[in-house]
Order: sequence, then structure tokens, then C-alpha cells
Amino acid sequence: MDKVLCMGTFDILHPGHIDYFRQAKQYGAYLIVVVARDSSVLKDKGRLPRFKEAERHWHVSAQPLVDKAVLGNEGDKLKVVEQEKPDVICLGYDVKMDEEQLRQALAQRGLTPKIVRAQPYFPEKYKSSLLK
Repeated sequence: MDKVLCMGTFDILHPGHIDYFRQAKQYGAYLIVVVARDSSVLKDKGRLPRFKEAERHWHVSAQPLVDKAVLGNEGDKLKVVEQEKPDVICLGYDVKMDEEQLRQALAQRGLTPKIVRAQPYFPEKYKSSLLK
């Protein structure tokens, strides 16, 4: 059974996120969603999310497409990838992450998941920064 991992803040869960889960789930039978920690969001975006990590985790966990939701690691963001050992990592279309650098960092840890990128779903309408 192929395991797929995707990640994000998921501050205001909207149809674009649900479509992201749908796209990720196409790559495997078991979808693991990593919800960013509050401290990570503050560090990466310069602000705290509207909803605390426990609430965001709960909302993501309740989604029918999601088989498992986990909170990310506050220090080493790749630690959760080591723990879950996905076959595929599905990055959001707007995630500013170099796929080759990610591939190399994971290979140093003995991990070789396939890395794919999701397509946007009406980004002019369903984007968290627009919905706040």
C-alpha cells in the first residue's frame, strides 16, 4: 500500500485544501497530512495562524480523504518524513520548496520518496491569504 504525505498550515480549511488532499490521495491508498506547528507558522510566515495547531489538526483529521493527520516537528521538519516513511510526497502548488534540494536532503536520510506537486484549485478564489 503506497503512503502519500502532504503538508501545510490549513488555517482556514477550504475547498482548495480538500482538492489538495484529493490530488495527493491519487498517488496512494493511505494519506498522511502533516499540520504545521504554531511555532513553525510564526517562523515561516511571520505571524501566528488564526486557529491553534490542535484545532487545525482536528479539522484536518475529520476529513474523509485523510487517513492520518499528524503535527509537524517544531525543529527538524523532515523528522516526520523519517517517521512516516511515505512512498510519495505531494507538495502544494504554492509551497516555496526546491524539489531537488528536498530530494537530496531526504536521500541523506536514506529516504527516496517520489516528489510530486499538486495543481492549483481556483487559486484566485480558494487561497488562505485571500480568505482571511
